[in-house]
Amino acid sequence: MKFRIGNGYDVHQLVEGRKLILGGVEIPSEKGLLGHSDADVLLHAIMDAMLGALSLGDIGKHFPDTDQNYKDIDSKLLLQKAIELVKARGYQVVNCDSVLVLEKPKIARYVPAMKTTIANIIGCGEDDISIKATTSEKLGFVGREEGAVAYAVVLLQSL
Repeated sequence: MKFRIGNGYDVHQLVEGRKLILGGVEIPSEKGLLGHSDADVLLHAIMDAMLGALSLGDIGKHFPDTDQNYKDIDSKLLLQKAIELVKARGYQVVNCDSVLVLEKPKIARYVPAMKTTIANIIGCGEDDISIKATTSEKLGFVGREEGAVAYAVVLLQSL
């Protein structure tokens, strides 16, 4: 059995007039994340970690923001495509650990729904998905509520 690990990172600007989608879940907020897709920073970091674990590049390579097919696309669909790439190479997700950094809104009550959504798409147990949330203590662009950041680490094992 072979294991591979990948690290993912994503950042998006917060703006008015957009829905806030995190971990595939819509969260009530005055601001949402700006991007070519729905800008789900958490799912994007997880996808980058999965793709990186297999040396497949990043999500921009597979889902470029120059392709109108991905304009405003639901990132859950992109995650499904990413997990298909993982499976096609003979791997499955063992677990995922992630950190979401934003000042507000507080997301703790939405984490269970995010875990369920992600686990269902990638085919693992909810206990195999970790989502931690923190602030940047009012420092930097996240602290000024200008954006959000997500980090993820994914462990894959061969089938």
